[in-house]
Parts: sequence; structure tokens; C-alpha cells
Amino acid sequence: MDNQELQIWCANDGKRHKAELGTTLQEISKKWCTKVRDPKTGATGPVLAALVDHKLKELSYRMVVSHEIEFIGYSHPEGRRCYIRSLCFVLQKAVRDLFPDKILVIDHSLPSGLYCELKESEKIVEGHHPFYYLKDEEIEQLKNRMKEIIDADLPFTKAKILSEEAIAIYEKQNQMHKAALVRSLGQYTASIYTLDGTKDTFYGPLVPSTGYLTTFDLTGFSNGFCLQLPTLPDVNKVMPMLRQSKIAATLAEYSHWCDIVGINGVGDLNRAIQDGKAIDIINVAEALHGRKYAAIADEIYRRHAQSRIVMIAGPSSSGKTSSALRIALQCRVLGLNPKVIELDNYFVDREKTPRDENGDFDFESLYAMDLEYLNLQINQLLAGEEVEIPRFDFKQGRRATDGLGRMRLEDNDILIMEGIHALNPEMTSAVDSNRIFRVFASALTSLNIDENNNISTSDNRLLRRMVRDNRVRGITPEQTILRWHSVRRGESKNIFPFQENADAFFNSALIFELPMLKYYAEPLLRRITPSSPAYTEAVRLLKFLSYITALQPSEIAAIPPTSIMREFIGGQTL
Repeated sequence: MDNQELQIWCANDGKRHKAELGTTLQEISKKWCTKVRDPKTGATGPVLAALVDHKLKELSYRMVVSHEIEFIGYSHPEGRRCYIRSLCFVLQKAVRDLFPDKILVIDHSLPSGLYCELKESEKIVEGHHPFYYLKDEEIEQLKNRMKEIIDADLPFTKAKILSEEAIAIYEKQNQMHKAALVRSLGQYTASIYTLDGTKDTFYGPLVPSTGYLTTFDLTGFSNGFCLQLPTLPDVNKVMPMLRQSKIAATLAEYSHWCDIVGINGVGDLNRAIQDGKAIDIINVAEALHGRKYAAIADEIYRRHAQSRIVMIAGPSSSGKTSSALRIALQCRVLGLNPKVIELDNYFVDREKTPRDENGDFDFESLYAMDLEYLNLQINQLLAGEEVEIPRFDFKQGRRATDGLGRMRLEDNDILIMEGIHALNPEMTSAVDSNRIFRVFASALTSLNIDENNNISTSDNRLLRRMVRDNRVRGITPEQTILRWHSVRRGESKNIFPFQENADAFFNSALIFELPMLKYYAEPLLRRITPSSPAYTEAVRLLKFLSYITALQPSEIAAIPPTSIMREFIGGQTL
């Protein structure tokens, strides 16, 4: 083979090709793979990026050695992230063009996209920049400017510069959290992208140019607006706008907690840990959790004469079990006698479990639960009768002959039941809804990497689950990652549509948990080899964790034994 010629294995067509040394991925894509196909739906879309030896690369990447390549589009999680990062840069550019004296803050995820706000750059009130409330016509101007930038098909270009230069650029642009993060990492150089003279970074590859970003919308929401993203699998349609005010209020509350602790970005958090303030942060964060648990217990107490049943739901690794026990503890302080039961004890026998589209048992289906028996027992308890609480034998796949014991609800008793379907009205359709108090628990972090890059709540929960499952259940990090898509699909179907039914929300996120999780998760992720189908995701998570300063064992030891974090790392005394 000529020294100027490379051998390229393309996973998209299953063929080996030859390419010249220095050829870009975009040039290769135009020859062999102009479109990518969603294996589930058959829909095709443009190539947005590529996996080179299972590592994500932008299409401007030049090939200098032989590789295995898989071109990806919007249907691939990494392709979606490239699209979203690039679209956020276009939004940033449009804001600077139209509102040069404002700061764009991309705060957190919404069901329809990303929640964004503008803040005044020149004004500071109590140490913070106040909101700039966009009028409807200004949101429309912003959207039109984004369309102009996209129609111009402007390129995104990447360069490495000295970290001090990057810090100076960000400080001049009033991106103090971004500057603080670069400073806290202590690296000699930093990557920076340019779009038509506007410089920024979004911590990952972008699409080649703005012309790829044809689908989006902006809709006013709360104090800001929602950047609506394309749907799956049809990248040509925008997600419909869902206004979930209770979730938005919970995220706003967490932002207020961040203000109380004095940390609003990962750079601030890193600096605080590096300055020896980790234990103080742990203590304040845990105290804030304690106050919230107490507030929920107060509301349960206020309504307990009528609402004797407390239902707690939440997605995987949201801390439902710990939340149920902590709420129960606070209820005891008020003189109530809480009894806690997992709804998993009401599963139907294995042979009666519904099956999914692949013919496998669908344990996350509502109808994997014995709804008739559950409703019967709840109504019997509310009527003052005594019942035998069932116990499900997961090894045998059926209800055990010996239950959890007999139960009756006395005057000060309340029954706390937790499970993924607890907020679905169909689960307790035969029970008077006024007799049930509903709680939704989830890890809704609104701590951001910086002003324009939010942290995925899903990533937060994935790291929690990885650490816990490896410690308690003997499940490898690779297995956790490969199962996560199925878990997320079940949550989207069975949990998130019902979260606004909750009477109370508990945000189980803690401001110190990512530095804590880094200590445990990083060694686990490094075990995943390049040959593994989970390798791409492991590399992404390791890259994300590289921006975070880890807690030390002596600092982790300060986490109290009643903390929700102890559910995942061990040492819980609840």
C-alpha cells in the first residue's frame, strides 16, 4: 500500500475503502455515505459527525492513519448532541448580534428543548445579573436572526489557543463562569470555536456549518424562552411545546439553592473544592435537603386526615427509596406513624407479565402490576380493615406464599408506597384520588458547566446507577450503559407524562454529588475497552468528568449516613 494511502473500514456500508492521507471525514462522507439511516424507523438524514474507532469526531477531522469509521446523524445520541451544541452556538451568535449588552444563559432541559434566559450584563443586584424579560416581538426577532445565520450556511471553525487567551475572551464577553472553569482546570491550552467572528466553546464537536441546523423554534416560557429541538426520528419536525410549570418551579428552586451556596457553575464548584470548602458545601446542601423533606412532611401532616396514602414516583436512580425513608422519618417527628412499602411487591406472576415489541417481558409496563389486587388492598386499608401485604419473590417470578405481614391503618398511620407508576392515575383508578398524596422525586440538577452548557440530569442519574449497581448488584459499568437506553425509554413512557400530577416535588440532586460520583465512576468507566459497544459513551462521560474536581475520601466521609447519596455509595443508616 502507498504510504500516502489509508485503509478505512466504513461500518455504514460494511466495506473497506482507500483514502488519501489527510482526507477529512466530510470528504470521505461525500464519497461513501451522504445519508445515514435510522435502523429502527428506516428514516434517513444528513451525516452530522462520525465515530472514529468509536470516538466522536467532527467532520473536519483529518485522517492520518487507518481507522474504522461510522458516520452518524440525528438518530444517534452523539449526532443529536452535535446538532444541539451547534444550534446553541447559533443562538449565542444571534443574541450577541441583537442584544450585545445581554448575557445568554442556557439553564436546563425542558420536555421540548432547552430553557434559556437573557440577563443584564451591566447591572448587578445582590451579586447577580438581573433578568432581561424578552417581549414576544423580541423573541421573534431572535428567531429570525437565527434563521438568517442558518440560511447563510456559515462554517464553524476550531482552534487551540492558550488558556489565558481563552479566559480573556470569555471575561470580555461577560462569561465569567466559562472563564472560571478554564482557570480551575489549570491546562495550558483550550479549544475554542469561531462562528462569523463570534468565539465560544460548547465542549464537544459541532456540525460543519450552520446550514445543517434547519429545524428549531423559540417559544416564550417563564422568565425566558424555550429553544425547541427536532423530534425523533423526524429531524424535520420540532418538538411540541409542553408547559410543565411544576418541574420548572423545582428547577428554579435548585438554582436558588446554588445561589445560597454561592456556586453557579462547575468552575465555581471546582475552585471551592480546591480551596478546601467541600465539607462546608456538603453540610449546607444536606441541610437544604433536610428542610425540603420537612416541608413535604408538613404538607402530608396537614392533609393526613383525608390523604392516608402517600405515593412516591421517580425515574431510575432518582433516590425514591431514600426519599420515602427520609419523608417517613420527618413524618415520625410530627407524630405520624409511617409504614413504607415498595409497589414492586404487587407484580403479577411472571407468566402474566406483558411482553414488549421484541417479545421480551416488559417489567416496566403498568400492566406488569396486579392493579386489581393493589386497588382492593388500598381501599380495604382506607376502610380500616386488616390486610396481608404481599411479598414478590423475584427469583421465582411470582408472589411468595409468605407476605410482609398483616397491616391495618390506625388513627396516626400513613402508608407510603413508592414505585415508577405511582403518579399514573390508572394505577389507583378504583381509589378516591383525594385520599392519595403524590410526590415526584428526581435528580433535577440545574448546576451548569457554564453560562451556555447545562448538565444533563440523565447523565447525573446514569452515573448514580453505575456506581450503585456495580457496588450492590455486581452489574458492570458496560452493562449499565447498554441498558440505559431501555431504561430511558420506559421513563419517557411511564413516568414523565405523569410528573405534573404530583402534589409535591423533591429534587434529590446535591451540589457536591458530581465531584463525589467522579471519585467512584471514573475508575469504573476506564475499565471499558475500545472493543466494547459501550466505549463511545464511556469516553463521553470521562470527558465530561474531566471538567470536575473530585472529592477526596476524607471529604466523602463527611457525607452523613442519612444522605440520599449513601443509597449509591454505601454507608446509609436509614
